[in-house]
This record gives sequence, C-alpha cells and structure tokens, in this order.
Amino acid sequence: MLTLSIPCDSVARAVGADQLAQALTDEAARRQLPVQVQRTSSRGLYWLEPLLELDTAEGRLGFGPASAEDVPSLLDALAADPSQHPLALGPVEQIPYLKTQQRLLFARAGITRPLSLDDYRTHGGFEGLAKAALMDGADVVAAVLESGLRGRGGAAFPAGIKWRTVRDAPAAQKYVVCNADEGDSGTFADRMLMEGDPFLLIEGMIIAGLAVGASKGYIYVRSEYPDAVRALNEAVLLAREAGYLDVTGSGVAFDLEVRVGAGAYICGEETALLESLEGKRGIVRAKPPLPALQGLFGQPTLVHNVLTLASVPIILAKGAAFYRDFGMGRSLGTLPFQLAGNIRYGGLVERGFGLTLRELVEDYGGGTASGRPLKAAQIGGPLGAWVPPSQFDTPLDYEAFAALGAMIGHGGVVVADDTLDMAGMARFAMQFCAEESCGKCTPCRIGSTRGVEVIERLIASTDPAYREDQANLLRDLCDTLQYGSLCAMGGMTAYPVASALKHFPADFGLASPEAAR
Repeated sequence: MLTLSIPCDSVARAVGADQLAQALTDEAARRQLPVQVQRTSSRGLYWLEPLLELDTAEGRLGFGPASAEDVPSLLDALAADPSQHPLALGPVEQIPYLKTQQRLLFARAGITRPLSLDDYRTHGGFEGLAKAALMDGADVVAAVLESGLRGRGGAAFPAGIKWRTVRDAPAAQKYVVCNADEGDSGTFADRMLMEGDPFLLIEGMIIAGLAVGASKGYIYVRSEYPDAVRALNEAVLLAREAGYLDVTGSGVAFDLEVRVGAGAYICGEETALLESLEGKRGIVRAKPPLPALQGLFGQPTLVHNVLTLASVPIILAKGAAFYRDFGMGRSLGTLPFQLAGNIRYGGLVERGFGLTLRELVEDYGGGTASGRPLKAAQIGGPLGAWVPPSQFDTPLDYEAFAALGAMIGHGGVVVADDTLDMAGMARFAMQFCAEESCGKCTPCRIGSTRGVEVIERLIASTDPAYREDQANLLRDLCDTLQYGSLCAMGGMTAYPVASALKHFPADFGLASPEAAR
C-alpha cells in the first residue's frame, strides 16, 4: 500500500490540492493500485504547493508543485523510480528551506492529520497538559515566566507576568481569550496552525485555564478564515468528547467556544475584541483597568494570540530551560516568520530570534520574485515600518528592531522591489487607519484623515520649500499619532509613514536624504 499525503491547508487547496487528491484517488482506482491518499497539514513551503509526499521506509519523498494533470506520470514514477520524476524534490526533511528551520510550534506541520487525536498524541500532543494537571497553578505560571515567553501579538509583553496578574486577581469567574483575529497583511501563521494543528491551541488554552483559575475560554477568529473556524469547532468537539476539557485530577472543568468576528481590523486590539465578544461594537477601551483585572464581562481575563498560547504546551512538556535556549537577549523561543509580497520563495520559516532579516529575505526567500533589486521589507503588518536593505543585517530581536523605530509584531514580512512607490504606501497607511479606526480618540480618528491630505499636498506640489514644510508637518502629525493615540491602531500608523519618509525621501519629491532628516 502506497501512502500519499496532500495538504488540506486553504492555500494548498486554492492552488489545486483538492483536485490533485481526487485525481490520484480516481487514477489509482482505475489502475487497481493500492494507494491511500491522506490529507495533512501544510509544511508552509508555499511555493511548492500542492506538495505531494510519499511515505517510504527512509522517510517522506516530496513532489511539487503537483497538479491533477501530473497524476498519470507520478503514478508511473512511483511504480518505477520516483527520483526520476521531473517534480521530484527528494527527502522532504532535507529540502534546504525546511532543513535549517527550528520548528517547535510547527513541528507537526505537514506530518499529521489536523483532526486526528491519535496523530496529535503520537507526535507529543497533550504531554504538556498531562504535566500541568499534576502541578499547582502557581508552578505552571512560574514555568511560563521562567521560559521568557513574550506575547507574540506585537507588544511582546512577558506572558508570565500577565498570567500571574490574572491568577492573583480575586474573582469567582475568570476567562482565557485567544485573539485569532489575524488581520495583518502578509501574515498567515495563526491560520496555518488553526487549520493544521488545532489541538495544540486547545491544549495551550486548557493549560492556561488551569494555571490562572479560569473555567471558560473563547477563541475569537476572523470571519475570513472559514476553514480555520470549521477545524477549530470540530477539534473542540473531539477534545470535549475525549475528556480533555475536564482535566481529570485538576478539580477544574474548562470549556471552550469559538466565536467569529465580523471583519473589523480594530478587533485585533484586545479591548476592542472583548467588546465584540460581549456583543457590542468593537471600540477600544481606555486602560486602566487592564483586561487582566477587568476584562471580559468585567472579570479577570487572560488575552493572548494564537502563537503565544500554542507555545505553552511545548514549555510544559520540554521545560522552561529547553524553550529558553532558543533566541537571543530577551527575545527567547522561536517565532514563525511569514514571507510574503514580492518574494521568490514565500512561506513560513520558524527560527529562534537572532537570525537577520537578510538571512530571512535572501537566504530563505531567495530575493524578489521579479528579480529586481530589493527596495524594502515591511515588518509587522500594514502599520509596520519599512526597513531598507541597509538595515537588513539587523538581528530579528524585539529590542534591536525597536532601536530602528520598527517592530517585529506578529512576524509577517512583506517584501518589495525597487518599483514600489513609498509615498503611495505612506498614503495607504494613513487611509487604512482612517477607514479602520474605531473613532474613539482624536489623534487616530482625525489625524489619519489629515495625514492623507498632507501626503497628497506634498506629492502634488512642485515647490521644494512647500514640500519641506509639508514633510515637517507630516513628521509632527506622526508624533501626535504615535504618542497621543489610545491604542496601537493610531500609534503604529506613524511607523510606515515616518520610515518611508526617512529612508525614501525621493519618493516624496524631496531632494535628498538630508531634506528628510
């Protein structure tokens, strides 16, 4: 019996994975060949999708990108010498893009069937929960604190401190909320994990509930992720039926519910998300009080994004010291970086903090898909800073990027070649903020609209002195947005605008870099 694996990931399906699986099943039946086609998660090597993998005694052999039209020749090759097929990639684990990664969160990616509890357990699933169930909640919190795990949603706040705050807050009811409203351009790690390894997120949330004393959890997923919603709903049902949501011996019953957002970018901000969960319009709350003390329905609430919660089972299963060995400085563990935009080899790269942006974009990504020179990479979503190639040797570390006036955020990297107009991208950032702002604070609501107008005047003018005046006004406006906004929506709008103005003044019609000092 030949066992063939094809991803059921939504990106793989978008480029023909379903048709490939059906064609293989049909052709094998016609030839009366003993072939089993199974649908697994994706490895995240998206330029090779659909990726077909063949189980062998020496490991899996890869073929890709494969299509339904390739099925007859693929079956011929599998019956003879698979290595001779034009789409043959050799052992999948030896593909250079994958071989040098440090996969913790995505260790099961491409290997397991997403909704198979047996597959999940066979590959280390629920080991962290088993250990946590035998520990005191305070010791679980201590392990998370000792690991150095920081929130992967952008702010990079130490996770253990947030856990300790929620645990110590006196309340009869507490909540764990997963922010799965992954709305940043170029990001897809949350979606990949929810579609491909949903039990990992569920396990992390159960452990969090045990540690902080919460009995209810919510996963807030963006509406644009229907496949993730379906996978999570089914996985929660399977976990509940298997008894994992009532942890034996812990004395704590924990239940989960999946909620779907309505497409508002602002609901990626934790307090706006909580408002939405309560059935209200997604508007940012003033802080204090912090959600850790007064969050969902006014109760202490632990809010993390997908990658943060999914890191917890690894920390509990392998120990805080194991996790802390990855990374550099205060940026510990691994982060799944996501390569998108004008990039030759787009996909997911999980590495410990400390590799450089150049390694990520050039060594893994292969440079631009167009073959033209690199102009910049935007890190951290549509409101992330534009980083020029002169700064590509900066290590991917929270503090190192903060020193550049940038942030790593959720790990999304969007690459651009030298044809990109940075003035247009600055205008887009202001327009995006104007459209997505909840409107609660003046700097964000009014400042973004004025920002569009200033950029348009700057670009339209042919008077050098007037352009410089408008550039200075734009810098002042960015300062107001960054330091005066109620939340990161307005505060981060300054990042792409200020960085574009600083590094690419010619795109704004400014005469020289000195003019954009």
